[in-house]
Amino acid sequence: MNAVPESIPLGGLSAEWARIELLTYCLGQERLGQMLSEQVLERLKELQAQVDGLRQWTGDSPWARIAAPHWDALTYDVVAMVLAPEIEPRLGWIYQQLQPGQTQPYLTLALVRELLALDEQESGALFALLDESAPLRRSHLIYLEGPVPYQTLYPGAGVTARLMDWPQQVSAPPGAIRVEVDAAWDDLILPPERLQHLREFLYWVEQGRTVIDEWGGDHCGGPVALFAGPSGTGKTFAAAVIANTLGWPLYRVDLGCLVSKYIGETEKNLNRLFDAAHGQSMILQFDEADSLFSKRGEVKEARDRYANMEVSHLLSRIESHHGPVILTTNLRQHLDPAFARRFHVVVDFPRPDAEARTLLWQRTLPPRAPREKDLDEAFLGRALTMSGGAIHNAAMHAAYLAAGRQQAIGLKHVALAVWRELGKDGRELNPQDLGALARWLPEEGL
Repeated sequence: MNAVPESIPLGGLSAEWARIELLTYCLGQERLGQMLSEQVLERLKELQAQVDGLRQWTGDSPWARIAAPHWDALTYDVVAMVLAPEIEPRLGWIYQQLQPGQTQPYLTLALVRELLALDEQESGALFALLDESAPLRRSHLIYLEGPVPYQTLYPGAGVTARLMDWPQQVSAPPGAIRVEVDAAWDDLILPPERLQHLREFLYWVEQGRTVIDEWGGDHCGGPVALFAGPSGTGKTFAAAVIANTLGWPLYRVDLGCLVSKYIGETEKNLNRLFDAAHGQSMILQFDEADSLFSKRGEVKEARDRYANMEVSHLLSRIESHHGPVILTTNLRQHLDPAFARRFHVVVDFPRPDAEARTLLWQRTLPPRAPREKDLDEAFLGRALTMSGGAIHNAAMHAAYLAAGRQQAIGLKHVALAVWRELGKDGRELNPQDLGALARWLPEEGL
């Protein structure tokens, strides 16, 4: 701490980190009772001018990736100091030297006041800036831990990567499983208005900074979408399309790993899930929302009341979560209407009509597979009323049947594959369930 920091080549936001390093040097000298040289003061003035230029609200400044037009000098100073250890690790080591006993390379609220030489009035502005209801905290750029006035200031999840345009290191949050589906918008077979609904949800994700930070809109949490429709109509597939469009991973939450019979454990598990996912570039998907948010009945015993508390806690965490959440349901009519206002976008997934089913058969049957002349996707689309998921399963099963018998794919393979698919629910089948396809069902395959 005794040597004057060397002048470093400046570019991007380097002037910010050079200025912070010089401020730490000045504080160290002050603690030793040393006077600052003219050279140091001149260098500080030079860096301050460069920093002021970087903070001008233009699209060219790297700060535009996370900052808002209304930020003042104190806000910029605090955010820069909090992010600095993750961008220039040597600053984290210097922070630790200035804070004996601090095991983390992050600065405390007390050190911020010292580095910026804040008086009582300016310290009050700092406390207001870091209040949990202030924009800086509500936008999850910074969070605090520990006792006042020695709280440690940490960067929000993913903030440093956004500022520096670095790739984010994302890992599965506790209780969630990654869903990897190679899907794009052209792969979605849905009515045009449903596709528009999905794109509107994407606007909620992509335009948050414009509406909230630049235009001053309210932060509504999430955003949260409800995808409703029968099984196999493409709800998870659509969620994967949105995730792939954003370049983010999609994680399906396994509630079986989170719900516990022990009082208080479910809430703790949910907290761990959302704390890990908060502010991260990822999408969380909860299946069977009807079981979570079903119409409330009479509370007959203590367990019923506690179950309602668990749902309320989950709902509050979803609403305060900074990141997209998608809930899916096969039984929308079972949802409590009181929960409807909690969703920012609701998309209904209908069963495909004959035209949509034809497209699904065309896109699902392997494109380079040999085919018999009788294989007509338009005929299959008209003959069978099936969901997209069932068509996918049947088409692939037909392909494997043909490949296993070293034959071209024909209607006899499709008929048997559809028969197998319809039989998965355990009901008694009749060949007439195949409609016009029934006459191709091979007897030896039953």
